[in-house]
Amino acid sequence: MGKYFGTDGFRGKANKDLTALHAYKIGRFLGWFYSRDGHKAKIAIGKDTRLSGYMLESALVSGILSSGGDAYLLHVTTTPSVSYIVAREAFSCGVMISASHNPYFDNGIKLVNEKGEKYDDSDIEKIEYYLDGNLKAFGVDDEDLPLAIEDEIGHSIDYGVGRETYLEHLKRCVSVRFDGYKVLLDSANGASFRLAKQAFEDLGAEVTLIGDEPNGININLGVGSTHIENISKSIKDRGFAVGFAFDGDADRCLAVDEEGSLIDGDKILYILGTQLKKEGKLANNTIVTTVMSNLGLYKTLDKEGIAYEQTKVGDRFVYENMVANGHIIGGEQSGHVILKEYATTGDGILTALKLLETMVLNNKSLKELSSNSKVYPQTLINIKVNSKEEVFANKAVSKCVKEVTEEIGTDGRLLFRASGTEPLIRVMVEGPTDEYCHRYASKVIDVIKKENLEAK
Repeated sequence: MGKYFGTDGFRGKANKDLTALHAYKIGRFLGWFYSRDGHKAKIAIGKDTRLSGYMLESALVSGILSSGGDAYLLHVTTTPSVSYIVAREAFSCGVMISASHNPYFDNGIKLVNEKGEKYDDSDIEKIEYYLDGNLKAFGVDDEDLPLAIEDEIGHSIDYGVGRETYLEHLKRCVSVRFDGYKVLLDSANGASFRLAKQAFEDLGAEVTLIGDEPNGININLGVGSTHIENISKSIKDRGFAVGFAFDGDADRCLAVDEEGSLIDGDKILYILGTQLKKEGKLANNTIVTTVMSNLGLYKTLDKEGIAYEQTKVGDRFVYENMVANGHIIGGEQSGHVILKEYATTGDGILTALKLLETMVLNNKSLKELSSNSKVYPQTLINIKVNSKEEVFANKAVSKCVKEVTEEIGTDGRLLFRASGTEPLIRVMVEGPTDEYCHRYASKVIDVIKKENLEAK
């Protein structure tokens, strides 16, 4: 991770950690960087429904145009739609303005390269040098990047048609129609509130929406994939076949079956992975996971004769593993699922469509499809800290982590890690019972608090 950019872009509280000036300078750099060879930079920009998105979008566009690039505005759209359009329409790069599942007062800037893939560290480093005024680090001797003048100034282009192109792509990814299926969608008052409904309805489903009234400050507020209890309660008594909940930028999806039970990212990987194997399409007979995946998933995959790999937490690392090794499906327990045949990033709407397609192809409910996937009890406790580095350097905390790991032994596991996007330490324990998991996770959390490392 860099000074500004974490594992999922430049994220923080709008106008405090991430300001309009930051956005302007990022735009200045991108417009200049992709116009150096004499071709005008062509940059696609999307945003979710946050109040601050318009401010950051305007600043970003000003920066791009002032450096001679052209900005193509997709307006409110999903992160995976930006990735798809960039790769399909030969854009120089793409920008998504979103803080994903975070509250409305946070925002972020995510960057994708010309292939629709997340930026690599070397290019992020160049942008960070520019943000800090260190132009010599990437070969510029002047005090600032050159400003475009006269007819070299860039254009701002309304590119809402890109959303329609992406919508048609989503529908082409599905081989069946959904006539007769009643579907409940929770769009988190975020980026998917129009696209998801349209995709399912065009394929014949009867759609009911919640979380579809964004007002700039209610994104993820009691709705979406971080509040799955809402869709779970709503589905039980209303005859829906399935429910899907997205996060703010719709790069993740969680599902609930017809009884309201959670189908998380691990179970989604199991369902879609076994379907790919059944169709003879599971490349290398392997599913890519992260270290956060539940032990139950691995034991279930072992029984199915499916191999798996583990990466660090972050869909970027999952995708890098897939590309390096030729795998076609991977994801996270949180609902980021990457289907490489169709996308270069996690795509919540695509994941939901493929799950319902699998239900139709097998004439089974989501409960039936997930019934063989067992889940070990798991407790995850997040604690906000002043300094993640200080926590990992603290001797008492390290000693406690070691002791808990030894006590758990082979009965379960402890995962102790820092969030890549927030000032949080995450303590996750899996084991034979909920009480067991909570007891050991709390033991580590208590030491962090005792050492006065918790943020006040």
